[in-house]
Amino acid sequence: MPRNLDLTALRSFVAVGDSGGVTRAAGYLNLTQSAVSMQIKRLEEALDVELLDRSGRGVSLTANGEQLVSYARRMLALNDEAIDRLTAHDFAGEIKLGVPHDIFYPHIPNVLRRFNAAFPRVKVTLISSYSRALLDDFARGQYSMILTTERERSPGGEVLVEKPLAWIGAQGGSCWKQRPLRFGSAKQCMFRAAGVRGLERCAISWDLAVESDSDRIIEATVRADLAVALMLEGTEPPYLERIQHNGALPDLPSYSINLYVSDLAHGRAEAAMVDLIREAYRSDELTASSPRVSPSISAA
Repeated sequence: MPRNLDLTALRSFVAVGDSGGVTRAAGYLNLTQSAVSMQIKRLEEALDVELLDRSGRGVSLTANGEQLVSYARRMLALNDEAIDRLTAHDFAGEIKLGVPHDIFYPHIPNVLRRFNAAFPRVKVTLISSYSRALLDDFARGQYSMILTTERERSPGGEVLVEKPLAWIGAQGGSCWKQRPLRFGSAKQCMFRAAGVRGLERCAISWDLAVESDSDRIIEATVRADLAVALMLEGTEPPYLERIQHNGALPDLPSYSINLYVSDLAHGRAEAAMVDLIREAYRSDELTASSPRVSPSISAA
């Protein structure tokens, strides 16, 4: 009687091979580590071979595992091709996208809108957090892809655009002229230290007008002209504006907006999302005198 391999278990096995570990594979597959380990164990028992070498700090494929992963990729590719063909490319699934709150505007809403038009059955779970937390969770396999703001790109990242940090205040506001300067910043904000260093370098007295992990509270305080904040140029919401201080406030460093994509996020929908994100940030560097035709993103 013929025996059959479990495609779900094979998908977990390939994810472990691609990511280099059970923890990251489990995070990407939205499964527990024990569930992934159990699936691998069932494959090993069904074939009566060891597929993973667990003798080191991490895990790696054994010789038998390397053989199986080649077959598994082909089997999963045929499975996915058959489903795509018979469902008229009506892709389903989930993409977990992490974005720092301060670069959500102006591009992410349009990226999500265009992606949803092309892949209406793919669920996009958007998580807003700080770059350090996003990088930590990405390393544990919690995201399909993330954006970060960093002075330098971390390993595995792709620089999308570089932008200077700017002082942001209320529209027509004047609190930036007061001393001590009233500063609003979240405790974990990566820009906070750069702002403080700049103020101290220029001997500008300051105090914290608001310190909160709630972005809404900070933005509301700035909008009321009770504090200033720091954002990358061009990412401020429409109800705030860059302060034209003419040297009254310190110049600030530039940061790069970086993209990190999981090794496991190699489907057609994920590739389309990456293309949309890249296109959105490329547009930042184009001048109005250099029009370009926007490529269409299609699920077909």
